Amino acid sequence: MKPICGAYPLLFAFFAGIIALQPQRARAQSAAIAPVRGEITEAGKATPLPGAVLRWLFDAPEASDPVVTASSDGSGRFSITRPARAASRLVVQALGYRADTVAVAATGAPYLRVALRPGQELSEVTVTARGPSYSALTPANVQVISSRDLTKSACCNLAESFETNASVEVTTSDAVSGAKQIQLLGLDGSYSLLTVDNQPALRGLAAPYRLGYLAGPWIDNIEIIKGTGSVVNGYEAISGQVNVKLKEPEKTDQLLFNAYVNDLGKFDLNLNTSARINPKWSTVLLLHSDHLSNRVDRNQDGFLDLPLATQFNAFNKWKYQSGHGVVSEVGLGALRETRQGGQMSFRDTGEAAFLANYGTTQATTRYTGYAKTSYTWLSRPFQSLGLLLSGTSHDFTSRYSYGYDTYTYEPNLPPKATTNRSMRDYNGTQRTGLGTLLFQSVIGNTAHVYRAGLSFLYDDYQERLTSGRTYLFEGPQENFTRRELVPGAFAEYTYQNSRNLTLVAGLRADRHNLYGWQVTPRLNVKYDVAKNTVLRLAAGRGFRVANPIADNASLLVSAREFNISPNLRPERAWNVGGSATQYFTVLGRPATFVVDYYHTEFDNQVVADMYTAARYVFIDNLGAGGRSFARSLQGELQVEPVKGLQVKGAYKYLDVRTTYDGVLLPKPLTPKHRGFLNLGYASAFDKWRGDFTVQWFGQRPLAHISSTHVHGTGQEYTPETSPRYALLNAQLTRGFKRLDVYAGVENLANYRQANPIESAANPFGPTFDAAMSWGPVYGRLTYLGLRYRIE
Repeated sequence: MKPICGAYPLLFAFFAGIIALQPQRARAQSAAIAPVRGEITEAGKATPLPGAVLRWLFDAPEASDPVVTASSDGSGRFSITRPARAASRLVVQALGYRADTVAVAATGAPYLRVALRPGQELSEVTVTARGPSYSALTPANVQVISSRDLTKSACCNLAESFETNASVEVTTSDAVSGAKQIQLLGLDGSYSLLTVDNQPALRGLAAPYRLGYLAGPWIDNIEIIKGTGSVVNGYEAISGQVNVKLKEPEKTDQLLFNAYVNDLGKFDLNLNTSARINPKWSTVLLLHSDHLSNRVDRNQDGFLDLPLATQFNAFNKWKYQSGHGVVSEVGLGALRETRQGGQMSFRDTGEAAFLANYGTTQATTRYTGYAKTSYTWLSRPFQSLGLLLSGTSHDFTSRYSYGYDTYTYEPNLPPKATTNRSMRDYNGTQRTGLGTLLFQSVIGNTAHVYRAGLSFLYDDYQERLTSGRTYLFEGPQENFTRRELVPGAFAEYTYQNSRNLTLVAGLRADRHNLYGWQVTPRLNVKYDVAKNTVLRLAAGRGFRVANPIADNASLLVSAREFNISPNLRPERAWNVGGSATQYFTVLGRPATFVVDYYHTEFDNQVVADMYTAARYVFIDNLGAGGRSFARSLQGELQVEPVKGLQVKGAYKYLDVRTTYDGVLLPKPLTPKHRGFLNLGYASAFDKWRGDFTVQWFGQRPLAHISSTHVHGTGQEYTPETSPRYALLNAQLTRGFKRLDVYAGVENLANYRQANPIESAANPFGPTFDAAMSWGPVYGRLTYLGLRYRIE
């Protein structure tokens, strides 16, 4: 193990000692030290009440008694510290509701459910507030993109949901397919766990296009978690987790219709409809369709700037709440998508069309389903048992035109090259099933919470990549088939004192049928140095089985030949880091400053080497003695200098390097420096909203297929880099009672990558490459849309 990993056992041993000591200290103190937690709702509706204020009352008040208050968060939940001198009554108040006084037991730390009745005198007053995007309560470093933030850009799908966020970069995979990928902490999206409603989703073969499979209007909010996170969600998170929360049946609008069109001719339609059938049953239906049939080539390179594409997507969620501790939820989804890219002259009329002109086609059919059931003990509301089941069927076919040269040799003459035209077919199926049984309770009181459970993962992958050449791999077959059966067990302990410390330590063990036992330890610590100063520490290990073709699908739109090792091992990495968050005021208004640093070190990584031989991509394990790491440093400031004006500015430094053929080189297409600025203004009653975003990108290392440089093992090499550039986006929204009309411009300065497709004039030649895409292809984009809602 590398030197950096040697510190981790000591780190875990140190915090394990803290865990062991805390129960002893807790027994020595009064049981009342544990904070009181609970939730506040509106009576008769079970609707969460954010912003409610809680305050302790003393039976025999003294002048020295402290004033202890708290407020409920966006989900109506609260946690309030109990004073040293036991108090027995808690006053709960919310604007527009009748105040209530709740009796609290003198010992223990109960979970309270408080229902407030509306006050008649303020029945027509609506109060809204913007919460901080960086949570002050969670032990992990969590940033929330709210539903309001999602309306600051076009947000037609998940890929466009991060345009006003500095933590996640969204990159275009190549200049032909139009697929987009995220980067978190400098690592590709395959190293961050994507979950939907806290369940792993869109994994494996769905990775190349998964950001387009979730429509923006379906999303309630997005949680970005940096670091390895919780063991409850599995072992695959290495750089972090992106959790997408879809609209809840009992909370969302009865109707939401969203229509979008841009000047490329692409349109999106979304329809969300929900119904509260009775106090126990509710449902929401989410529908999405997008279509682009207009052939656009603004840079005049003979290729479509965006592929022709059509998608139909539907998701239906049902929820049951018994009122006696049982909550059940069932969801079903279906998707069908087709894409066609390549030269302007390409038409998909059969095999001959792929040999006459360069073209690509993809067709995807996907079905998903899940069921969640939980039971909460009425007499012990902090104790629950849950069963989560999910299944996925993912099928796709794709075809790519492909060209290569063969050479004939004659005595005393230079080699004679002959260009050959062929096709690549990449097809695959994935069947996934996941089951998790989870139990949660406390040890003594709610200062000590534990979760434990069992899980089982079933993955069946079948892939086939064929080419007109003999074969693409070192092995004798072109088929990639594997079946993973992974039973596992996990446990997680959370300690929270009544003042300033929260600690979450987790451990899971999984028995992989192909790779044996995998042990995953993780730790998150939050320490409140002062009232408005929060420090966090995170450390943990991640494990994943790579999908070498799906993870590098962008390279299929190039003349590179794939050379894949038949002995690929799982990827394993340690991630350690932390953050400091400072909340303060500027001119009497809230502001936040956050700085974080994370280091990811791979024990093994499946490396796609495009440096060693320019016309090949070698996919193999990290070499003996080699290193692969990612370092991420980010600072972000959020302020409201004047009422209604929100300002966010951030800078990020990335150092991502891997050993290629004995040389430690920067990872291609990852910028070392990135700047971000977002200005958002909202007038009174949100009648007018305007947003302006600047994203600045530093130089990116490139690995051109036409490079004449060939370095030997261990030789120094300085890659070519892309130029620096900035993207400017703006949007203006006019709000009415039920209707929002918005218009916007992306890439306001009309910046374009000069040569997004190398050798575009000769796509069947040996130097054709559309995978080195680092900047915009089609330039400025204008759009218009509307949102109509019935609450």
